[in-house]
Amino acid sequence: MKIEKTNAVRMLDKGHAHYSLVPYECDESDLSAARVASMLGEDVERVFKTLVLRGDRTGIFVCVVPGDSEVDLKAAARVSGNKSAAMVHLKELFPLTGYIRGGCSPVGMKKRYPTYIHSSCTDFDYIYVSAGKRGLQMKIAPQTLIEFTGAVVAGLIAG
Repeated sequence: MKIEKTNAVRMLDKGHAHYSLVPYECDESDLSAARVASMLGEDVERVFKTLVLRGDRTGIFVCVVPGDSEVDLKAAARVSGNKSAAMVHLKELFPLTGYIRGGCSPVGMKKRYPTYIHSSCTDFDYIYVSAGKRGLQMKIAPQTLIEFTGAVVAGLIAG
């Protein structure tokens, strides 16, 4: 099966990053990380979702958190140098990133935004993040993703 290259994949290839692509059957009615994890046969803690937020001081930034978690907006604001932060509206996602909901990758957005990844990523030798479209994940070492995106490792979820 030929996999169409996304912007994220092109950028990783250009940077000679080590990763693998894992296609899965996408269900438009259930874009949850839990469903993606079950399709991949992996624990949901390894499947990270990419969230785009707007801070009151710094503007747009990205948080990458475990799929079974919610981002703690206060923690996200604090680590990003903001007093408050909120998720961007869905209609803003594509114009800001070039990606759609359920296919937003932390790699290869239209612009390079400050990126923060939850500290649990370092518990694993590999994690999954979207490869830039629905139905395609990339399996990547957390350290590779951190280095490639310039992500800051931080506590981003409640609890």
